[in-house]
Amino acid sequence: MSSSHAPATDAPWTIVRAVYDDIDALCAIERAAVELFRGHAAWPFYAAMSIPPDVIHEAIGKGLVWVARLADHSPVGFVWLDAEEGGSTIGLAEIDVLPGHARQGIGSALLEHACAWARSAGYHAVDLGTLSDVSWNGPFYAHHGFVPVDKNHPEFAFALERDRDNGFPDGLRVFMRRELAPPGPGDWISLPAPAKLNLFLRLTGRRPDGYHELQTVFRLLEWGDEVRLRVREDGRIERGTGAPGVDPEADLVVRAARLLAEHSGCRLGADIEVDKRIPMGGGLGGGSSDAATVLVGLNRLWNLSLGEDELAALGLKLGADVPVFVRGRSAWAAGVGERVRPIKLPQRWYVVVDPGEQVPTAVLFQAPELTREAPEATISAFVSGQVGENAFEPVVRARYPRVAAALDWLSGFGRAQLSGSGACVFLETRTYDAALAVARQVDPSMNAWVSAGLGRSPLRMTLERFDTPRRKPGHKSHKKKKH
Repeated sequence: MSSSHAPATDAPWTIVRAVYDDIDALCAIERAAVELFRGHAAWPFYAAMSIPPDVIHEAIGKGLVWVARLADHSPVGFVWLDAEEGGSTIGLAEIDVLPGHARQGIGSALLEHACAWARSAGYHAVDLGTLSDVSWNGPFYAHHGFVPVDKNHPEFAFALERDRDNGFPDGLRVFMRRELAPPGPGDWISLPAPAKLNLFLRLTGRRPDGYHELQTVFRLLEWGDEVRLRVREDGRIERGTGAPGVDPEADLVVRAARLLAEHSGCRLGADIEVDKRIPMGGGLGGGSSDAATVLVGLNRLWNLSLGEDELAALGLKLGADVPVFVRGRSAWAAGVGERVRPIKLPQRWYVVVDPGEQVPTAVLFQAPELTREAPEATISAFVSGQVGENAFEPVVRARYPRVAAALDWLSGFGRAQLSGSGACVFLETRTYDAALAVARQVDPSMNAWVSAGLGRSPLRMTLERFDTPRRKPGHKSHKKKKH
């Protein structure tokens, strides 16, 4: 995959990642496509099984849905992958094209795009459930390298049970699989760069070098950017797509790659692309996470075998938040943020709101009202709920009205907090549904996302897929939905 946009040659449409605003259109495309099954034995079951908007909302948040858009940006088809944490096989949950745009190659392009992404993300195979006697189902997938598998094998027990729960007779659908070759030399790999939240942030002093001592808890999120990497033999570091308005030479991802090459003496180079989703300057660690993913990813691609401590020390030269992303665990942090120890946090979901206002961190540090000498907190005080403030929040509230308004609005649903030095704010909830209910009420002038908090970085999980030995059918499969 050479970029986040994958246009077919001379095609009047482009394949891009779906956004939340696409949900209604995607549900409408699916309902229109279902009409093609009228008269088939599967019709009663497909007609009764529409896509739950909440489920596709979650999939879009994970970056697992792509749409084919016309020049006017209207979606005419989509593909949706369904992953289980830690698995090496990914499921094809749905692929649909508006009937009026059939036979234009859109379905084939969407399928190949999804399979190419899955391969670049370290997945070993793509599984699906479909109809064998419908030309645009089983035969279509067979044309694209999918082969039937034994649906009664224990690894497909969950999928078979799901079909039965949805009312499908056992003989109606077949399961198919496409094995994916691992990325080879010169191929792109796709790695996540997760966002973070600061569940509290306290300034406890100032060092002789001018840097502030702090204490914080970093909570990694499932949601974030995606970094794509490809080895170059000429030693050059080239950035394609990336942070809008940032000169490639100043971009942290380029600086990270060059720092790693200089430190290791490696003469290889890299092409780097970043699919930015984390808002810049939002206090969510986007630039730091991207840089950490480059360090960790190129350490692997260049076969350097540097340890975590060595990579974290390099990361600290790029920014105080980089080491926590290199280490890949939610953590209690102190110092300037570089002294980290993993912390076990309960499963929670977060509503993250971007008020659309820039908050320069340097200005906040110069504010006379900023509390800089707070007493040190303890982990037990944080866990018990005695500690939860953000030292920057009073300053930001007084100076940035849009952030203050977002905090006030979000406080109507619970305890709203500022992440880092802002501008993004967040609310913790116990369930995904509770977070989604809040996010859906956000003012149109602001953006909102819903994400699970993670103990381990999705970057670590992705790299484990690359390292997992490839096996023949028999490993754990994933959910199968209608096609």
